Amino acid sequence: MSLNGSPLAERLRPTSIDEFMGQSKILGAGSLLRKSLETDSIPSMIFWGPPGCGKTSLANVIKNSSKKKFVALSAVTSGVKDVKDALSEARTPSVWNANGTILFIDEIHRFNKGQQDALLGAVEDGTVTLIGATTENPGFEVNSALLSRCQLVLFAPLSTEDLKQLLFSALKTHPRGLKREDVEISDEVAEKLVALADGDARFLLNQLEWIIGNLGERKVIDEAFLEEIQYKKPLRYDKGGEEHYNLISALHKSVRGSDPDAAVYWLHRMLNAGEDPRFILRRLIRMAMEDIGLADPNALLLATSAREAYDFLGIPEGLIALDEVAVYLALAPKSNALEIAGMTADSVIKETGTLPVPRAFRNSVTKVGEKLGYGMGYKYDHDSPGAYSGQDHLPKQLKGMEFYRPTIYGREKALGERLQQLKTRKEEIENEGNQK
Repeated sequence: MSLNGSPLAERLRPTSIDEFMGQSKILGAGSLLRKSLETDSIPSMIFWGPPGCGKTSLANVIKNSSKKKFVALSAVTSGVKDVKDALSEARTPSVWNANGTILFIDEIHRFNKGQQDALLGAVEDGTVTLIGATTENPGFEVNSALLSRCQLVLFAPLSTEDLKQLLFSALKTHPRGLKREDVEISDEVAEKLVALADGDARFLLNQLEWIIGNLGERKVIDEAFLEEIQYKKPLRYDKGGEEHYNLISALHKSVRGSDPDAAVYWLHRMLNAGEDPRFILRRLIRMAMEDIGLADPNALLLATSAREAYDFLGIPEGLIALDEVAVYLALAPKSNALEIAGMTADSVIKETGTLPVPRAFRNSVTKVGEKLGYGMGYKYDHDSPGAYSGQDHLPKQLKGMEFYRPTIYGREKALGERLQQLKTRKEEIENEGNQK
């Protein structure tokens, strides 16, 4: 049972800046944020960082140190009415003429656009100093208008050293901690708990409290006991948020950078976090086209076959197909010539509009087409030497323009040689025509 009826993590929240642990980059001696706290002149801010890194704890420190009225809301349980009530109270003469109001909104990313818009005017005119805490990328989840009125403060996961210090302090010496100096815990076990916490102080303290609560008469926390009680912390991941895009970006760049080890690692980071394998397969198919293309046409065949293999076998056997594709794509020769060709064509079309199809290549199946000369002058390539007539198929305004420029990598080198042969033959045909 928790002492005083509150969880260990809640009891150990720092009450002053000197008790605050970690985040030395933003709260170190002489830092702008620390000076703002010490002079009670903080601006409106958005705290962004992973769970358990100290966002709410720092808000608690501000609450205890500031002379301003402090109002805390949770976006999980609060609505527009709660926000308007808080703003209305902040505008009352007794509060306005005193020191003002700090409005802290935990998990502000859960507020919808309307709820966030309700804050704009009050932040703009100084009715409140807003502090919003979020685990999600504010660029996605916070209105740009509101974000532009706030300072963005980035919180990092707590370091291994910070978490180890917190663990031993909470267990033995902290005045609001467990005060179990009679319990021994080895450095190896402490390091295992810290590693499992993955930078999350709240998770670490919850684990420790759970372990002590089930320790019974034991006086030693060893690895055997840890295995009995410990559960696995889910990897930090949100299928629709920042970490989702970070991980798929890392996988894509590892494949593009011909790094099979990193490709397998990031692939399995996503799988272990619960990502749908079909999403990863779609991205692998895209990589086969975007980053490899005709340098190795088998890449696309393998990627699409992997999708079929996964659907046929399911989990876990089907996941091997994803590994096979990721490694193959990483080691395949790279070319983005196809992507560039398409982008170049799009750009030219945007600039030149709907240029007419040359008359020789128009369909002459109707009588009207025949009267207009559709198809006249067309040379049937199969009747030409080498099955190549050397005709210009582009609109005459684009004659000589190149869209596809093969690289010298993989099979695309042979395609480039073939293309050069055709260009040489075309020049010969044109010279022969001029001589006639």
